[in-house]
Amino acid sequence: MRAVRARVPVVLLIPAFIGLAFLVLPMVGLVIRAPWSTLVDQLATAEVGEALRLSLICATSATAICLVLGVPLAWMLARTELPGRRVARAFVTVPLVLPPVVGGVALLLVFGRRGVLGQYLDAWFGISLPFTTAGVVVAEAFVAMPFLVIAVEGALRGADPRFEEAAATLGASRWTAFRRVTLPTVAPGIAAGSVLCWARALGEFGATITFAGNYPGTTQTMPLAVYLALEQDPDSATVLSLVLLAVSIVILVSLRDRWIGTRA
Repeated sequence: MRAVRARVPVVLLIPAFIGLAFLVLPMVGLVIRAPWSTLVDQLATAEVGEALRLSLICATSATAICLVLGVPLAWMLARTELPGRRVARAFVTVPLVLPPVVGGVALLLVFGRRGVLGQYLDAWFGISLPFTTAGVVVAEAFVAMPFLVIAVEGALRGADPRFEEAAATLGASRWTAFRRVTLPTVAPGIAAGSVLCWARALGEFGATITFAGNYPGTTQTMPLAVYLALEQDPDSATVLSLVLLAVSIVILVSLRDRWIGTRA
């Protein structure tokens, strides 16, 4: 017997389409008003090229840091019963809702030259993170790591732990079981989390400008270049915005089956 689909109430349908238009029209407007005739020339300018290069390098470096630190953190949250695990999970999710500017201020208070840890990094090793390219990487990693941790933790919780137990009964150490069994099992979750993490790092603005500043060639990533170009060269701002929009669409398409329902 075929299921009968209920008629959609007009009182819900109208605001639904208005909401959809509200989200779609700004992106459509960006595409319509883009300087397509000079797009290639705009992308070839030194300022745009430098911002693109720096953004790609910093976002990739931040993602690498998040992988090294975030995967073990996700494993700890999903597979252990350590005291304070729930509190740790809460702190992991805080950057998701924390205003990025507040995150930048917090990073300054910790890693600045007079910060809680920054004063020792400067005095002992001569390392100063604020207003440097390394500072951009740190700021992006801070705001992007929760995306990776949450994705990997979810994959670990969905994985059957009996495979790891079977590896242990065969004599595999905990590290060997993690490397040879757990990681391949949750590899799709790690890949999805890495892509989301990279995309979030690429689009980071508030924490970056607060902690690392906006210096062309050193800390000026694409979002910061958009902010600066909007007052001086709107065409360049539009081109950079198009690049970020294209990256976002590619990310959503690549993760469609994992994060967005595809059933009709």
